[in-house]
Amino acid sequence: MSEEGHRPDPGSDESDHRNFANAAWSIPSYVLSGMAVYGGLGWLLDRWLGTSALFPIGILVGLGLALYLVYHRYGR
Repeated sequence: MSEEGHRPDPGSDESDHRNFANAAWSIPSYVLSGMAVYGGLGWLLDRWLGTSALFPIGILVGLGLALYLVYHRYGR
């Protein structure tokens, strides 16, 4: 019988590698998407209000919130 369809045990090494791979992909995704979303909101507000400071502030806020989410999800 083939092992291809076999799911790994929750405590096995293969399961640990998959959890690490999921975290390795999701952490940069959180950071980039947070910066993109809040930077985009800052850019839209800059264009609407005629200012130029909200875009970098939005990027920093998005970065901060993303890092908080990463810490909350994986840091404990």
